[in-house]
Amino acid sequence: MAINKHYWNDRYKLKQTGWDMGTISEPLKTYFDQLSDKNIYILIPGCGNAHEADYLIRKGFTNITLIDFADEVVNELKQKFKLAIDEGKMKIISGDFFDLTIQFDLIIEQTFFCALEPSLRKNYAEKMYSLLKTEGKLVGLLFSFSLTNEGPPFGGSIEEYHAHFSDLFSVKTMENCYNSIKPREGRELFIVLNKKSMVGM
Repeated sequence: MAINKHYWNDRYKLKQTGWDMGTISEPLKTYFDQLSDKNIYILIPGCGNAHEADYLIRKGFTNITLIDFADEVVNELKQKFKLAIDEGKMKIISGDFFDLTIQFDLIIEQTFFCALEPSLRKNYAEKMYSLLKTEGKLVGLLFSFSLTNEGPPFGGSIEEYHAHFSDLFSVKTMENCYNSIKPREGRELFIVLNKKSMVGM
């Protein structure tokens, strides 16, 4: 099975979106609630139905970029967030995250990393580093369960994640979530990774 654009487009067309909770996750809601600068540039890659973006807009954030390469969901988002787009508060990109070149203050991780083929994890870390401005942050959730060949979602461990990220990021937080929803209790890690300065790629 190829996990590509067509795979994800078909999942959305068939409404096979079991990972979608229908609302923003509590750990990200809690994090967003303590952010004071509503003008920071935020990216949500592999945004899916973008419940996080909906919450951010309602909280008054003004520079949000969403990207997904499933046209099915992108077209729906453009209708859902038409007002925010028209007001210049949101951009929605249909395309591949790895082709992005814009830089951001904050990138949100929510079921994107776990949806990628595990062979892309090094590329993911390097791309995240390049997309963040100086002092930028990668914040969000990673799954904490054994990595197998069956997925998505693909799991992993704190030890593996440290190996992927510690050369490029200072790990401020990487710990079990205390406020996961019941089905994900004990299976989610909350991360705050600060971009290191002057790292040779």
